[in-house]
Amino acid sequence: MSTINFINRVGAPTPLGAPSETIGTQAPVDVSFGDLLAGMVNDVNELQVNAGELREQLISGESGDLHQVMIAAEEAGVAMELLIEVRNKLVDAYQQLMRMPV
Repeated sequence: MSTINFINRVGAPTPLGAPSETIGTQAPVDVSFGDLLAGMVNDVNELQVNAGELREQLISGESGDLHQVMIAAEEAGVAMELLIEVRNKLVDAYQQLMRMPV
């Protein structure tokens, strides 16, 4: 897996003042927030598993491409950091909602 797929799920930001219907070529897709998060977690898991498999192949001598192993490990690490930051923002938003007076 050479790209981080869950970043593509969120979509590109629209420039200020630009109408949203003229940006992008895809029609809006009805995806629930839970499905979006589950997809992100699955993508991060796939990246972690792929990096682990490449590492094991390097250790066992099946593959001698250290560069691909390091790239996969860094990609998995960055994806995990992004997922953790999204989780932290969600928890912070939930805590702020709970502190709001009714």
